[in-house]
Amino acid sequence: MLKKHICQNGVTVINEHVPAVRSVTIGIWIAAGSRYESTHNNGISHFLEHMLFKGTKTRTAQDIAEAFDAIGGQVNAFTSKEYTCFYAKVMDTYQTYAVDILADMFFNSVFDEAEVEREKNVVLEEIKMYEDTPDDIVHDLLAQASYGQHPLAYPILGTEAHVQSFTSDLLKTYMKERYTPENVVISVAGNVSDGFEDIIEAHFGHYSATSPIEEHNIERPQFLSEHIVKPKHTEQAHLCLGFNGLSVTDDDIYSLMVMNNVLGGSMSSRLFQDIREKQGLAYAVFSYHSSFLDHGLLTIYAGTGRNQLNILKEKINQTIDQFKRKAITDKELANSKEQLKGNLLLSLESTNSRMSRNGKNELLLKKHRTIDDMLRDIEAVNHQTVQTVIERVFTQNPSSALVTATE
Repeated sequence: MLKKHICQNGVTVINEHVPAVRSVTIGIWIAAGSRYESTHNNGISHFLEHMLFKGTKTRTAQDIAEAFDAIGGQVNAFTSKEYTCFYAKVMDTYQTYAVDILADMFFNSVFDEAEVEREKNVVLEEIKMYEDTPDDIVHDLLAQASYGQHPLAYPILGTEAHVQSFTSDLLKTYMKERYTPENVVISVAGNVSDGFEDIIEAHFGHYSATSPIEEHNIERPQFLSEHIVKPKHTEQAHLCLGFNGLSVTDDDIYSLMVMNNVLGGSMSSRLFQDIREKQGLAYAVFSYHSSFLDHGLLTIYAGTGRNQLNILKEKINQTIDQFKRKAITDKELANSKEQLKGNLLLSLESTNSRMSRNGKNELLLKKHRTIDDMLRDIEAVNHQTVQTVIERVFTQNPSSALVTATE
């Protein structure tokens, strides 16, 4: 059962009690990501995520790590375009202990200048690792080709120059601006004890915003059909195509998910069968959809030898053209819907998945739907709704990004 509690300062707590398990996952979700950054501080959301693990007034970085290792728990965090999440998964007997430490990290991190300088090197190495992985960096380039100067095009990690500019004071200021009660959701899932909301309230329900929020980066993006080529020493050419997608609130989102499965979301998809199985042109070829608050991007990726790049593009375009002209089959429709339903139901076995779904829904949508509601929405997808989505997504020329060796 899902319960919602609003702390007296506006922090929202979402609690899903799952009595059949012995774990509890606690996630702190914050509306802080690269979308809310500027050309001056790009990457600061991700850097701040790192720094919350680097010591509090009473715990060192090693103390934090050992605290969870000692109870067989897991603690981690991630940053996206639109949110940051810190989470811990522990046995149910340690749920109070876990929230104590997460709260300590949230409120009492010291951002010691020596630690900041040390962590700069860590993040710079992360950026270098990313740059050395062309099948990763090509997706960032596609965001730039699709959104131009809009903050959705900013890399989550930032750039070397941005990272080098971060200071303890800058981190503290950004945290005051973004980590405000109205921007925070705490999502808990698992064998949660009665009254656990009161414990969260005691930790998170009494702080207040100390700086005004400057919402200067939330304008709706315009999709651009631009093209970016990055020369790099690489054995393969890595290609991404981007198409104008749907926002997370769009009524056609389930039809798009079904459509994407048929196009390139599985081993039985058309792209996988046409490009890999029939043509042998690529080892990796797939499509996926990224949904944001007010926009979306459908991405097709494939990697192949440079000498096969032109034929790869031709075959992808042929698959897309056929996909637009010829309706999906009854079998494709049924299989895709069953795949979505299966993924949804299997995720119920993970308290991590439940915590993530609830936290993201509350932070982005401010509403929750039951599993039965979502299953009904998937089942309601039909040939006509999928065709409507195809016509919406594939009407505009795509953006593209290519990472490949020069001649």
